[in-house]
Amino acid sequence: MAAATPSTPASNTAAGTPQRVYFISLGCPKNQVDSEVMLGEVSQHGHTIADTAEDADVIVVNTCAFIDAAKEESIDTILEMAEHKKHGGQKLVVTGCLAQRYAADIAKDIPEIDHILGSADFSAIASIIGPGAPTPATAKPAAKGKGRRQLPVIKVSETPAYIYDATTPRVRIGKGHTAYVKIAEGCDRPCSFCIIPKLRGPQRSRSIEDIAREVTQLAGQGVKEINLIAQDLTRYGWDLEGRPTLAQLLAAIAHTDGIEWIRLHYTFPSAFSDELIDIIAKEPKIAKYIDVPLQHISDDMLKIMRRGHSSRVTRALVQTLRERIPGVVIRTTFIVGHPGETDASFEELYNFVKEAEFDHMGAFTYSVEPGTHAAELPDQVAPKIMLARQERLMELQRQISLRKNEARVGQEMDILIEGVSDESEYLLQGRWYGQAPGIDGTVYVADGTANPGDLVRARVTQGSDYDLAVTMEL
Repeated sequence: MAAATPSTPASNTAAGTPQRVYFISLGCPKNQVDSEVMLGEVSQHGHTIADTAEDADVIVVNTCAFIDAAKEESIDTILEMAEHKKHGGQKLVVTGCLAQRYAADIAKDIPEIDHILGSADFSAIASIIGPGAPTPATAKPAAKGKGRRQLPVIKVSETPAYIYDATTPRVRIGKGHTAYVKIAEGCDRPCSFCIIPKLRGPQRSRSIEDIAREVTQLAGQGVKEINLIAQDLTRYGWDLEGRPTLAQLLAAIAHTDGIEWIRLHYTFPSAFSDELIDIIAKEPKIAKYIDVPLQHISDDMLKIMRRGHSSRVTRALVQTLRERIPGVVIRTTFIVGHPGETDASFEELYNFVKEAEFDHMGAFTYSVEPGTHAAELPDQVAPKIMLARQERLMELQRQISLRKNEARVGQEMDILIEGVSDESEYLLQGRWYGQAPGIDGTVYVADGTANPGDLVRARVTQGSDYDLAVTMEL
């Protein structure tokens, strides 16, 4: 959960009294970008951002609905924010994936909500938070009558179509030296377990020119690290005229002044091209870091999951990345307990993880998502078995990570400084290129001074399960 305060002043004045708006952003970095766009819209229309819900006139909750745990967190957060209306009378706005999927349900069950915006309708935020602001023409207000309560106003597009561009106002959340850039929205893949295409709509890519313009703007704001994100990064441009490629996009931004690292998130294993691998290998500013969710290795499971490739493709890709990109760090994720996963197919996955020795790995238990193909499949796996498989796989990865980090002792590496350590005021903390923000661990830095956003040279002195300790004294 993240609350946000704008770092830039409002540029316009909204009609009526400016409102104080409190934002809560849940879920993935793609959701974070949406929240940053809403912050930009609100700020540009003359409203201010409140530091707490108690100080706000309007509370906005940007929700996630990817798995059960995310849905539960979203509902709990909405209910918590709804409590504030009993005392302060604030307006409550709910947007994001939960709103897209369950608008009617949450409108019925949580009457404290005033407005519901779908996953591609959040750009209307500024028009609904001001006093007396008109209801959007496509909204559907609840019927009124004697003895009936007013239900939330719902604006949810049946097929999400919006994506921001470089001209869209945006106020970033978090560290000033790192930023997420969403290069495409939506997804066209038919993976059995995934509800994202229904929540986010079909794939729609931004142009290379527009993305390059945004990267240049971010560099001018002091950003040093660009994290490219999409539902399916490697299919970038397939929906555009001329079918520009991810490799062409990287070539267009790889020499942007001020940018030190460009990081790729959410690549798909079957869509890697030689052109893409070559540009990652040769361009120094492109981090040698590949985030490629593999989900499984068993051919039977890959077929059931509708992944569209075989275990042979996966094994060949891992080998090729390591052979052609010196120093490459590979992050991946797997799903355990998907319907149809047998003891034998799990053992195949376990042995593959042991053999492949990924630098970073996450294992997630399958979550039943109504409306997906997998939800209707037979051979559902018991929760107890799923959890046991997850724990076993993560313990294996912990051992692999520890061994890899201990092997880095004595190496010199560049560290992007984040700030003073959370562990001690006498240490700095940062990340090397093999660690993505928020998910891959930390580097603790001793014997030196630096500012957030600085790239410093250091030597590894200690490695633990997921973190490193370094010294700047070389």
